[in-house]
Amino acid sequence: MADRAICIHGHFYQPPREDPWTGRVEQQISAAPFHDWNARISAECYAPNTASPILGAGDQVIKTVNNYAAMSFNFGPTLLSWLERRRPAVYRAILEGDRLSRGRYSGHGSAIAQVYNHMIMPLAGRRDKKTQTVWGVKDFERRFGRQPEGMWLPETAVDIETLEVLAEAGIKFTILAPHQAQRVREIGGGEWRDVSGGKIDPTEAYLCSLPSGRVMSLFFYDGQLALDVAFRDVLNNGEHFAGRLQRAFRDEKDRPQIVHIATDGETYGHYRAHGDMALAYCFHAIERDGLGRLTNYGEYLANHPPAREVEIVERSSWSCAHGVERWRADCGCGSGMHPGWTQAWRKPLREAMDWLRARLGAIYEEEARPYFRDPWEARDDYIELLLDRSADTARRLLKRHALRKLTREERQKVFKLMEMEKHGMLGYTSCGWFFDDISGIETVQVMRYAARAMELAQELRGIELEPEYVRLLESAPSNAYGDGARVYELLVRPSRASRAG
Repeated sequence: MADRAICIHGHFYQPPREDPWTGRVEQQISAAPFHDWNARISAECYAPNTASPILGAGDQVIKTVNNYAAMSFNFGPTLLSWLERRRPAVYRAILEGDRLSRGRYSGHGSAIAQVYNHMIMPLAGRRDKKTQTVWGVKDFERRFGRQPEGMWLPETAVDIETLEVLAEAGIKFTILAPHQAQRVREIGGGEWRDVSGGKIDPTEAYLCSLPSGRVMSLFFYDGQLALDVAFRDVLNNGEHFAGRLQRAFRDEKDRPQIVHIATDGETYGHYRAHGDMALAYCFHAIERDGLGRLTNYGEYLANHPPAREVEIVERSSWSCAHGVERWRADCGCGSGMHPGWTQAWRKPLREAMDWLRARLGAIYEEEARPYFRDPWEARDDYIELLLDRSADTARRLLKRHALRKLTREERQKVFKLMEMEKHGMLGYTSCGWFFDDISGIETVQVMRYAARAMELAQELRGIELEPEYVRLLESAPSNAYGDGARVYELLVRPSRASRAG
């Protein structure tokens, strides 16, 4: 019988929550009884999946398993940074899960990388796309001790330029939603066949040919099954979960098949209580009953290279029916928790951030060019200092990129310039646009990153960017506070003022 493989992918992610001035996560009342949302979701999801019990007769524990060793997964780099500092045992167990998966899946680790701070890549410029990818790859290599084969795109938002950047960084594959495929044909020629609207066969890998001559392998997950797992009753019973996966194989296909889904990893324990246990039992039942061969994407791709090529729907994503409009327009996509609320604030917020991004980029290039051979390559390597704040790392970075030996004051200046750039990129974290009002904690957080970047610009250049930024926010209607400028004055500026004082 042809190979029948099963892969379950979890996208584990929280937006960066650290105070831009102190580096600490402040208390978030909405996460009560926990200190903050990272702590709450870690307790409900990230930790349970490291040691999930499998129950037998009489609800007796048969064994305890690390789900990360069996599933495919990615963790946001900023979340891993928090886990490393605040939940080290959970962090180590996640890394151990990847190590165990390599033994299980022919040397292919189940962890894949992620774009650094969950920026919507099709809405980013080429330089930011590259830095976000390079930072994500280097963060992964430092933590998992190997090169990543795959990379998760935030919200699976994709365009051709993004795939080019991933391929240039050595990434072999990414995962998309079925409606992100446009048409397919046999590799080497033949007629293109329209598969738009989610009609693509998700049980195989596809090859996307890029203008540069590079290629990217793409997996389009089973959309209906993923929807049922995330929002319906599939996780009520692990054996039922395993059966649903097995029934997704297509008996008429006499070829290798992969049945695979991708959902938020938080589905397994946070969104769905005890979802980690259903996942663990699902893996157990698949292996016990021979329902399929558990695998990950790297192993499956090595064993079964694509036979067909695909063209994608550019500027599409998994969570917006309108492409990527959710992160720049009042497209109608929201949480559904506040009927009648407007998301017209999204466009002015995006415009304010884009205006700031252009100003910050110009300041960075003008101020850094006298010191660096290539300021943007230096920025790409700044992740090394973010991962290891040692004097030796700083010296190596400067030796590699500086035009000459820098004075103490010049070193302070160039590192402050790169901190400005870092906060500018953090201001584009996707969650800032995802929910229902500009006063939400995620949106306030991205504006706080913008405030810190503007503060650094003022220190470096003596230029006041904040007044124009706030003026642009006046056009952003708030459902709770009037407009974005008032939100900034009430919820962002006090943080900056208190740190300055």
